[in-house]
Amino acid sequence: MCILLFKFDPRPVSKNAYRLILAANRDEFYHRPSKSADFWDSSNEILSGALVTNFLTADLDSYSYLKKVSVEGHLYNGFNLLAADLNTTKGDVICYYGNKGEPEPVFLNPGIYGLSNSLLDTPWKKLQYGKQLFTEVVKRSQDLTKEDLVQELLTVMNNQEPQLPDPAIEDQGKDYIRPILNKYAAVCVRSPGYGTRTNTVILIDSEGRVTFTERNMINADVNQWKTSTYEFKLHA
Repeated sequence: MCILLFKFDPRPVSKNAYRLILAANRDEFYHRPSKSADFWDSSNEILSGALVTNFLTADLDSYSYLKKVSVEGHLYNGFNLLAADLNTTKGDVICYYGNKGEPEPVFLNPGIYGLSNSLLDTPWKKLQYGKQLFTEVVKRSQDLTKEDLVQELLTVMNNQEPQLPDPAIEDQGKDYIRPILNKYAAVCVRSPGYGTRTNTVILIDSEGRVTFTERNMINADVNQWKTSTYEFKLHA
């Protein structure tokens, strides 16, 4: 039941504004082996915790890559992909493809979006509530220090208030999810052995400076967390 919220503004009018503000939760079994995000190639140009790196290493723009993926999208279980070209001569571009939705990827207009275990902006109550909290923080982003903005976004992503009733989640999960619906219907999922184990916040300012913050659960213990921050600038 992962959740991702982001604001995309390719041409911010103020130097204090952000081109991209993104906050996400990764939900999975606490004991499942995983690695924290890190610079994993010798050139230190790819910061990632994911095994799927084809887009990052391919010589394709975001739309072309998602178009290529969509050709075989019907062969896989449900998935969503967001791909972006930032700092391009034509301006920032973000594209989206979900293999249970439209047959081809789409370009996203500037705005605020949300994604959970369905298609982009599917109006689940937890997603709508998360977007509401996220939007309230984003509206004040230019008045906050970068550090305070990160902390407020982490607070949003750790909200455990169940958003019920929500027939959409209940219908999708059917008998599997109904016994623990109140746990899954919150932005931050917290149930025995499964739930939110990583928070990620990405900020890209008007000058192309990136702040990547990741907060990871340690030893499958909900009371132990480690926060790592990386800062760098996008290539021109």
